[in-house]
Amino acid sequence: MSQAAEPVIAEQVDDDEERATAASRGDRRGGDRRRGLTDRARAERSLAWKLCAPAVVVMLAVTAYPIAYAVWLSLQRYDLRFPNERGFVGLQNYVDVLRAGLWWQDVAATVIITVITVALELVVGMALALVMHRAVFGRQTVRASILIPYGIVTVVAAFAWQFAFTPDLGFVNQWLNTDRAWLTERATSFLVITLTEVWKTTPFMALLLLAGLATVPDVLQQAAKVDGANAWQRFFKVTLPNIKAAVLVALLFRTLDAVRIFDSVFIQTQGANGTETLSILGYSQLINRLNLGVGSAVSVLIFLIVILVAFLFVKGFDTELSQARGER
Repeated sequence: MSQAAEPVIAEQVDDDEERATAASRGDRRGGDRRRGLTDRARAERSLAWKLCAPAVVVMLAVTAYPIAYAVWLSLQRYDLRFPNERGFVGLQNYVDVLRAGLWWQDVAATVIITVITVALELVVGMALALVMHRAVFGRQTVRASILIPYGIVTVVAAFAWQFAFTPDLGFVNQWLNTDRAWLTERATSFLVITLTEVWKTTPFMALLLLAGLATVPDVLQQAAKVDGANAWQRFFKVTLPNIKAAVLVALLFRTLDAVRIFDSVFIQTQGANGTETLSILGYSQLINRLNLGVGSAVSVLIFLIVILVAFLFVKGFDTELSQARGER
């Protein structure tokens, strides 16, 4: 090779190295852009963490610590009536709770109340939501009137319905011309508790469903009407498929509340006649019997049930969103 060609080759090598270096830098910058790791993005991310930090600390203080302490208590033999017998027993409290027939009886009572009340609230709430959505005259008055029961304290509502079904003082027996003691039998006790819950919380369900109805485009309803669909067909084929997300959110909130039901049952029956729920059981162990170990185990199990229910609903919610976007 001639000496004159050597500088040309050297220059080509240098050019190739510069292009490779530039490409490498470009790839890194492109990767940063794809990952959103620009200086501005880093600064915004840092600012977001700083702004969230105080709220995270407060949430950890008021939620994480009590939960962790309850878990720790559930692993102890801790009965305030016998303070000298306190000691670590591991999972024995959970074993004792799950082996007890009372636990499963209370699970059954909780499931009965939850399924019946949530199902009725969904049906009645949907009807009320449609009324509020389609009201032409006095729309604000109609919505305010429907939401009144939800603004009443649960304890007050429970006392009101208990008074209504009281044999000597309530108006129900007068209307039905009977002297039945409704809160002394299991079936009728469930009936009163269910009516109380449905009356009190159906407006909340209706409010969530109303928000979903507001997102359904009117053009879809008009197109279905032009195609000859009647009101029922438009509801089941157009309205309902477009508000599935709102329905799942409403069911999630109400199911979580119903699983933890306490006020109405405690006021009206105090768990008698086989109406004791899981929350009543936890209250009885912690407050009445002063057994912090077993009571904490019951509380932790209720917490796990709530987490499981929430997980199932969230998975269903994600599935509905994926189907709505056309994902597979």
